[in-house]
Amino acid sequence: MKFKLLYVLLLSGLSACAQMPANQATDKNGESVEQDDEGHRNLPKQELTAPVLFDFLVGETALQRGNLDIAVNRYIKLAKTTRDPRLAKRATEISLHAGNPIAAEQAATMWIELEPDSPDARQTIAALLVNLGKLDAAKPHLEKLLASQTDQVGNAFMQLNQLLSRNPDRAATLRLVQHLSRPYKDSPEVHFAVSQAAWFANQHQLAQDEMQRALELRPDWEVAAVHNGRILQRISAADAGNFYRDYLQKFPASNEVRIAYTRSLIGDNQLDQAREQVQWLLDNNTNDPEITLATGLLAAEMGDFDTTESSFKKALDLGYKDANAVHFHLGQIYEETGRGDMAMQSYQMVKSGSRFLPSQIRYADLLATKGFLKEARAHLQNLPAANDQQTAHLILAEAQILRRTKAHQEVFNLLNDGLKKLPDYPELLYDRALAADKLGKFNILEEDLRKLIQLRPDNPHAYNALGYSYADRGKQLPEALNLIKRALELSPEDPYIMDSLGWVYYRMGNIAEGLNYLNLAFAAKPDPEIAAHLGEVLWIQGAKEDAKNIWRAALEKDPDNDVLLETLKRLTKKKIID
Repeated sequence: MKFKLLYVLLLSGLSACAQMPANQATDKNGESVEQDDEGHRNLPKQELTAPVLFDFLVGETALQRGNLDIAVNRYIKLAKTTRDPRLAKRATEISLHAGNPIAAEQAATMWIELEPDSPDARQTIAALLVNLGKLDAAKPHLEKLLASQTDQVGNAFMQLNQLLSRNPDRAATLRLVQHLSRPYKDSPEVHFAVSQAAWFANQHQLAQDEMQRALELRPDWEVAAVHNGRILQRISAADAGNFYRDYLQKFPASNEVRIAYTRSLIGDNQLDQAREQVQWLLDNNTNDPEITLATGLLAAEMGDFDTTESSFKKALDLGYKDANAVHFHLGQIYEETGRGDMAMQSYQMVKSGSRFLPSQIRYADLLATKGFLKEARAHLQNLPAANDQQTAHLILAEAQILRRTKAHQEVFNLLNDGLKKLPDYPELLYDRALAADKLGKFNILEEDLRKLIQLRPDNPHAYNALGYSYADRGKQLPEALNLIKRALELSPEDPYIMDSLGWVYYRMGNIAEGLNYLNLAFAAKPDPEIAAHLGEVLWIQGAKEDAKNIWRAALEKDPDNDVLLETLKRLTKKKIID
């Protein structure tokens, strides 16, 4: 019975698609053309033949069963056979759903050929060609789309910016936007679009010139003013400050510009001036919850947590639309200021939304720090997970709580169980490798990190962890050096990778090069483990007082660091530096 009903539904669907009665319409010359109820024109007279019916049934059945490749092939065949734009559109949609851009381009090309006046068809083929990096092929379609929207060309260019931002060839994108902009030089949005394309292509002066032109055409445009300030900040911080001040004199109620100006002052460490701007925002927006919250965030960047707390609470009183976000931020402030119980209360007030899970993880972490480890783990285990990513985050959070208690076997078991549920999940692989290292299970560490490198060849931490493990054990040092160098290529500013590189050079006997990288790492981040490594090299060189000074400072920050304590015991036979 179910099969018969499905057959009837499919047959009626095909009848509607392939034999829909046409209405009469006229073309631009006044001649009659066929048009269906959806406005499609010039439809072919397609009979419901047995082969067409068979392809339709196979395609729809495959689609319902999730066999997307079969569905794509059948619908493209149907579009070619019938020359019906509706089937070409359907083939395009299914190809996109299947994640098959090549088939989608083929189907969309048929669709626009069969229905050249369809904005949907032209938008689809243009977007596909852009995503495939075929900007020259996309150009005529984009030109026609813009020409058809002369009354809204500014909005069209703003949408075009979002579309083109996906293309990795920034220089080609800039050339295309400049070409498309030529007929529309009186539109501020068009100059904005060119400016953004220039910015992404690292042509900052052109970006500034174009944004300035946009502001000349529309002086009170806050979005353009904010972007202009950011561009100037890259070229000259002084010029950016002058621009913001001049703009705010003309348009003092431009809150977004004032917020951007304040953030730039904080970045330049001009905190007194930044506080003046924060106070102006508070005094002149007493009933605006969004500006009140924004001022709280600015105050937090300056370390003014009293103003932050009062602003967040006021935003709640004023009815800020996302109370969950405010409670989350309040919890962070309470943590920062050492008020753990109040932080836990705030995190528990986050009831839904994107911050629900992070809040509950922080709640569990604080619960564990108070000594309630069992309750903290139970809290995490009872939280609902909407997808695999959330499941993994909860496992990783529980592992982190256990790691602080040095329960390395339990951490390993937990992550091992997690990988049974989520095989090859990158973050779980990485964490299990770290747990395996603590237990001396170096074969598992190596297997996990090599698999992670295969899954995520652009992950610098996987290369670094594997290379460091070899270096620390004095194993496969040439390979360790290559692995860590690769990690540094992927993340050249990472102090931990610099530390690893210094450590492997030291292990290979190149003490001068090792000391160079360890000094760079320690200057960037005086971490206890980096201090342990740098101190060891200095100690071996005979600079024992320098080593002691570095270790002493590190012990004050982290007296229980395993690497630091092991280094001290091995080299000085003591855990405390006199």
